[in-house]
Amino acid sequence: MGNPLEDRLSQLKSQYTSGQKELDKLHQTENDLQVTLLRISGGIQVLEEEIAKAQQSSQRQQS
Repeated sequence: MGNPLEDRLSQLKSQYTSGQKELDKLHQTENDLQVTLLRISGGIQVLEEEIAKAQQSSQRQQS
């Protein structure tokens, strides 16, 4: 049987490593979501601009 303090230290180091890996995964997920949101935001902006242009063109044709 090993030293209880060394056993506990080993457990804590293992838990720390697991926690760090999970945190790294969460950071990567956050980065991926930020990229996705940026892309969606760009798409929204383009569509809003196109809708505005179409409405202006439609108003000119009605005048």
